[in-house]
Amino acid sequence: MDIKDLRQGANAGGILAYLVRHRTAANLLLILMIVAGLAAGTRLRTQFFPDIVVERVTVRVAWSGAGPQDIDDAVIAILEPQLLAVEGVAEVTSVARENLATIALEFEPGWDMQRAVDEAKSVVDGVTTLPDDAEEPTIRRGAFRDRVTDLVIAGPVGVDQLTRLADELKSRLFRAGVTRITLRGVAEPVIRVSVPEANLHRHELSLRDLANAIAAESALDPAGDLGSSATRVRTGTERRDAGTVGDIAVRALPDGGKLFVRDVATIETEGVERGTAYYHGDDPAVVLRVERGADGDTIRLQAAVQRIAEEMRQTLPDGVTITLTQTRAEAVSDRLNILLRNGGTGLALVLVFLFLFLSARTAFWVAAGIPTAMAATIALMWVFGLTLNMVSLFALILCLGIVVDDAIVIGEHADHLARQGFKPADAAAAAARRMAAPVFSASVTTVIAFAALAAVGGRFGTLILDIPFTVGVMLIASLMESFFILPAHMRHALAAQNRSPWYDAPSRVFNRGFVWFRERVFRPAMAYVIAGRYPVLGAAAMLLLLSVSLFFDGTVRWRFFNAPERAVVSANIAMLPGATRADTRAMLDEMQRALEVVDGRYAEEYGRAPVLFSLATVGGTTGRGLASADSKDRDLLGGFSVELIDPDLRPYSSFAFIGDWQSEIVHHPLLETLALRGHRSGPGGDAIDVELTGPDIETLKAAAEALKSDLTRFAVVSALEDTLAYDKTELVLTLKPLGEALGFTTDAVGRELRDRLEGIEAAEFAVGARTAEIRVGAPEDELTAAYLYQTRLATPGGGTVPLSEIVDIETRLGFSAIRREDGLPVVNVTGDIAEDDPVAAAAVTRVLAESILPDLAARFDVGYRLGGLAEQESQFLSDAVLGSSLCLIGIYL
Repeated sequence: MDIKDLRQGANAGGILAYLVRHRTAANLLLILMIVAGLAAGTRLRTQFFPDIVVERVTVRVAWSGAGPQDIDDAVIAILEPQLLAVEGVAEVTSVARENLATIALEFEPGWDMQRAVDEAKSVVDGVTTLPDDAEEPTIRRGAFRDRVTDLVIAGPVGVDQLTRLADELKSRLFRAGVTRITLRGVAEPVIRVSVPEANLHRHELSLRDLANAIAAESALDPAGDLGSSATRVRTGTERRDAGTVGDIAVRALPDGGKLFVRDVATIETEGVERGTAYYHGDDPAVVLRVERGADGDTIRLQAAVQRIAEEMRQTLPDGVTITLTQTRAEAVSDRLNILLRNGGTGLALVLVFLFLFLSARTAFWVAAGIPTAMAATIALMWVFGLTLNMVSLFALILCLGIVVDDAIVIGEHADHLARQGFKPADAAAAAARRMAAPVFSASVTTVIAFAALAAVGGRFGTLILDIPFTVGVMLIASLMESFFILPAHMRHALAAQNRSPWYDAPSRVFNRGFVWFRERVFRPAMAYVIAGRYPVLGAAAMLLLLSVSLFFDGTVRWRFFNAPERAVVSANIAMLPGATRADTRAMLDEMQRALEVVDGRYAEEYGRAPVLFSLATVGGTTGRGLASADSKDRDLLGGFSVELIDPDLRPYSSFAFIGDWQSEIVHHPLLETLALRGHRSGPGGDAIDVELTGPDIETLKAAAEALKSDLTRFAVVSALEDTLAYDKTELVLTLKPLGEALGFTTDAVGRELRDRLEGIEAAEFAVGARTAEIRVGAPEDELTAAYLYQTRLATPGGGTVPLSEIVDIETRLGFSAIRREDGLPVVNVTGDIAEDDPVAAAAVTRVLAESILPDLAARFDVGYRLGGLAEQESQFLSDAVLGSSLCLIGIYL
């Protein structure tokens, strides 16, 4: 296009020329984009990662006293085939645990979930062959929840006082709009009524008789209003403590007296030393977990929590503290700060370099395109329902270097045309018109390149889907600013430039030097390059091949997803049978001692202590937990959650810290399992996750143990466990002919034993924000290994008979949880691989896939599938090939 054509184009009509010559249109559009961005910025939600919502319906069936095998045979085997036929189901996962069956139905994306719930309920209601003692199935649609932070209240006071403080803090948070709060570390109070067997037989009572008597007397009953008077009648007396429960009459005696609960039972109130308890150092603690729903804003919730916690701190007793841990909002805020810093740096660099090459006014208006395009992008993100999260913020930071290119090209060309003698308005309009095709094509090419990421499916694809959308809307906003706003401002900048203002003197001096460099250095150098083009091309090809060879010789290694390290480390323990809660606490005290030693050692070596906060758990696990936790007495479980300083502030990884901590820990004689694990961010999945399928669970367990044994020889592998942990020993009772002759039935014997072993919930009532219960059962000291051989049952005809005379007792070993996927029994073996040594990590993955698993399949006749990160990597590479092909086709078309 020659100068004449450019002049004619500049004088032609069209929206570009109109906006250049109009006095206010471009400024109005500029103000509209900025105001829209500011308004949307106050409403745009923030969160850690994009919401990955899996549409799921869960069916639960409780069956008190039943083992996993019984539940698998009598509940899951009946319900699962029926639920597999529900329309829209993509995957069914079933788990049979002690006392509970869980069947999770995962539906296809976009499926009508209300219809899914209705159909699942209809199928379950149509099943009439579940065990009579099983409770009614419950059906619940999954709700999205995402942790914001944990508040830990700890101090040298009793748990009851900490609980009252936690209740007050929870109420304050609720009034401030923080509604999804879970209180942990506070056991529900239990009034336990323990009745020795001898007393039952002496007074010809059953546990059910006592439970019914307590239930009848433990609450007030409304009796109605008294006529037209303002009087209401209620009957009964509230029995809410051990003393008043003991005063309940069980029956009237022949002599006119009464037999009270206290006459036949021991009554104790439990609550503090039961269930899950937390400790910060030597002080007890309670935890409030704050979560957000699908519409929640992480940063706003975090700010509200911090404000309320600070207000609450002013009223706490001496020594009691409130600590916020695992605050995800900090990571989002850090990325926002990076965005602002990079944006400011970009503005400064653009201003400096454009000021040197062009005029000051041109530099200013070109640089103004960055905040303008950013504001418009924020507005478009809000309109389309996106959020500010770690992924979309990454895309925004990435685009900061791209978004200014369009404005630079148009601004520089307008300046060039002005130097060629064009009038300012003509130069601005001609530059916009001439650069429209190449700039638009370049932007479309960039959008297509990023759009290829949309071809990636699975969880990883869902995670990164915000990147192509954010890049696309930001480039659209940049085009709008460059063509509709910048040319009008360039008109005024070029007009001022013709007057040679004093502040453009540095630019004029620099340009004279640049012209000298271009003519005296750059042009001669390029002439030599063109003259020796074949050697230059050969050198370029050699460098390319050298770079490629670094990958093939292993110098540069492929890693699918180098998950960012998080500042949280967890440790979990399980004690051997026979240990007590005190033994678990002693092991945690040893772990605390070892942690303090390693913390002090690192402080001396690196100049800063790595541990910010630690929290011990008794009666439960933390983080990922343990696969065997379901089969363990809760008093034999413990955990440790440790928050370290930010990974960017330390030269060592959490794996190194874990290794030193584990080496320092002295094992308790009754310790069974110790598992330490570092937390990482990312699409999820374990570094090692192998799913085994086979004909029976015994074979699967043997294969899982063999796989773990093969993997333990690798030093970089840790936290190996499988999902098929051994359960408690099961005693199977079969009724003898004598029992049948005496009038016993299998159901009656099972019901009586279940009442004694599990206890009967006689009453339930509210205590503050929690629920307390009164439970009637046999004393703990009677429930020994010999109980079934010593206990006696009342016969239907009167008198008692030893249980061992009317039933046969068979011993068998089962599993704590039996999992099925789409009807087939499965077991998963999971583990972690330290990323400090990429060579060793790659070797483990290769040997596992090429040697260990094929050999395992041949030995045990089982099927296998690599899950976790390996499965996501395979799916990603497959989708990436498709996306890259479509991208290249789109670019070259």
